[in-house]
Amino acid sequence: MQPSPSPQDYWELVQLHAQYAAAVDSGNWDLWPEFFTDDAVYKLQPRENFDRGLPLATLSFESKAMLRDRVFGIKETLFHDPYYQRHVVGAPIIHRVDEHGIACEAHYAVFRTKLDGPSTVFNVGRYLDTVVRTPQGLKLAQRVCVFDSEMVPNSIIYPI
Repeated sequence: MQPSPSPQDYWELVQLHAQYAAAVDSGNWDLWPEFFTDDAVYKLQPRENFDRGLPLATLSFESKAMLRDRVFGIKETLFHDPYYQRHVVGAPIIHRVDEHGIACEAHYAVFRTKLDGPSTVFNVGRYLDTVVRTPQGLKLAQRVCVFDSEMVPNSIIYPI
């Protein structure tokens, strides 16, 4: 029988999801990599590819250093129409707790608001996470964002 998380562990997991959403919605991009372990994997992948076991991802990073590089790109080198985003994240569903961490899933919707227009649904899907306990608290060792639509409007600049 698998160990279950304690109520405190579950609360910390809910807080991790809520704080992650607040951080990426704040526009303070330097906060984003700090939710991950040094050797973390972050992928943004269409559902079709994920379901077929195909490796192609829209974004794929394999370390906190790569996430920091993306932050540099967002702040310094990428030219795009600025927008705000707002995440709505469902309660996490825990699939497994073992020596590798907590394997969990949470559904998300991201809304985008351009400065000259109304808010629109930008990206909808689910987070498939492996979360580990570190001296700094819970961190993401892996986050695969599986988005439902085969179409992505324009490009994805900010983290999902």
